[in-house]
Amino acid sequence: MKELRHHATLRRSWKLLSAFRYEQSEPDRFYQPLAADTAQLIEDVVGDLRHKTVLDIGGGPGYFHREFAARGARYIGVEPDVGEMAAAGITIPHAIRADGMNLPIKDEAADVVYSSNVAEHVPFPWRMAEEMLRVTRPGGVMIFSYTIWLGPFGGHETGLWQHYLGGDFARDHYIRRHGHPPKNSFGTSLFNVSCAEGLRWARQRSDAHLLLAFPRYHPWWGWWMVHIPGLREFLVSNLVLVLLKK
Repeated sequence: MKELRHHATLRRSWKLLSAFRYEQSEPDRFYQPLAADTAQLIEDVVGDLRHKTVLDIGGGPGYFHREFAARGARYIGVEPDVGEMAAAGITIPHAIRADGMNLPIKDEAADVVYSSNVAEHVPFPWRMAEEMLRVTRPGGVMIFSYTIWLGPFGGHETGLWQHYLGGDFARDHYIRRHGHPPKNSFGTSLFNVSCAEGLRWARQRSDAHLLLAFPRYHPWWGWWMVHIPGLREFLVSNLVLVLLKK
């Protein structure tokens, strides 16, 4: 994992975090650097992606496809919302409209199965994780990245502090301020997912080995935060779990 640490710099962290404010107003400025970083992260973990089948759960409107195709991977996107799939006007040669918690895909179908910033948007994230691991081939890698509720971005666009007073409060505060519901509404499309839950799920697997757990948007010298109970819920922000399928 030396390559992964090499790329996990403070400059990279600042670039990614700075792009968050454009997610809804200028999605190109947010998703393009995020897609490039995701493809680089996975290449750092698994090596050369040429001729590998990469299954992306919740990849949305095609930005990720372009990055993986450029690296020679056979990319397959899975997205439940047809509007999201077409939002950027990008054509994806291989895409499936499906629920990540019930994948219509055979066992052991992909070399790499990953999900980025999706688990916090589904009511049963560990069911989705189980499905992702099911369709990963033995010797393949599953990468599960999600936003932690108690981190500063847990409330997504509803604010940096409002969700600490409860998801319902954050949602209602947003509605009062903007006059319409947020895109990510607590209890419907945004849920409370913790860092501890993910680590516990990954460490208890008998069919996979946890290779690495680290904060997605931190430089490598901040990765120690994952190992401190309590503190990690507030500081890790986005947890990445890398599992090797047995």
